[in-house]
Amino acid sequence: MLKLYEHPFSPYVQKVKISLYEKGIPFEAEVPDAFSGAPTKFGELNPRLEVPTLVDDGFAIFDSTIILEYLEEKWPKPAMMPSAPRDRARVRMIEDVCDTYYEAINWGLMEVRAWKRVTGEKAAAIERRAAEQTAGVMRWLERELGKSQWFNGASFGYGDLCVYPFLNGSVVWGAGPKAGSKLAAWLARMGERESVRKTVAATQQFASSMDALATMLESGAFKRQYRDHRLEWMMRSGGVEVVLEGLRKGTIRFSEEVS
Repeated sequence: MLKLYEHPFSPYVQKVKISLYEKGIPFEAEVPDAFSGAPTKFGELNPRLEVPTLVDDGFAIFDSTIILEYLEEKWPKPAMMPSAPRDRARVRMIEDVCDTYYEAINWGLMEVRAWKRVTGEKAAAIERRAAEQTAGVMRWLERELGKSQWFNGASFGYGDLCVYPFLNGSVVWGAGPKAGSKLAAWLARMGERESVRKTVAATQQFASSMDALATMLESGAFKRQYRDHRLEWMMRSGGVEVVLEGLRKGTIRFSEEVS
């Protein structure tokens, strides 16, 4: 059976889980010892020390996009990818924007609200920038959706599972799509899918830990990973001091050096 190393809050994990459920592929999930940044056995599977990581008969695969491609190639039915090359390119570009731009907005809001790295007017200023950026990316997504019911085109697929975790993340932070909008209707359709319901349900067991996150950060039990797009977001959105303070306290980490 496949083994998925995960954290249910991760949008990258969520899109992989939706694909696994849609394809009916059995898997077991485990939250690894990876988030303090200290060396662990998990690092032998993924030198980045991040989730998701999928292990198939001893073969470890990391990076959500690579995992999704692997699932599509090994278990091609039901297909998540559209058939036409242009349509495939289009949903891959949607995925890229969500993975490397949209994700950072929700991640940054979590830095401010849950991890409490900054408070007061500075926090409010960063949140205002996040609201502006969220509105912008939603306008772009509305244009991409166009008159279709699904981002993938005529039916649900890759484009949809790649958007959902990020748009739902905006809902969590109180910045979901406007009622009556095309995005709101699409989100409602997504919520009816069993794959999505199962994926979202897994987050509930961790919801109670949100209040303890700031304490975990101060204790050093958890270091937040500032990958390229996240660091860019914090710097461009007014969080220079957040980064410098995290470096001073040792509460942030970057991608691991490979050796």
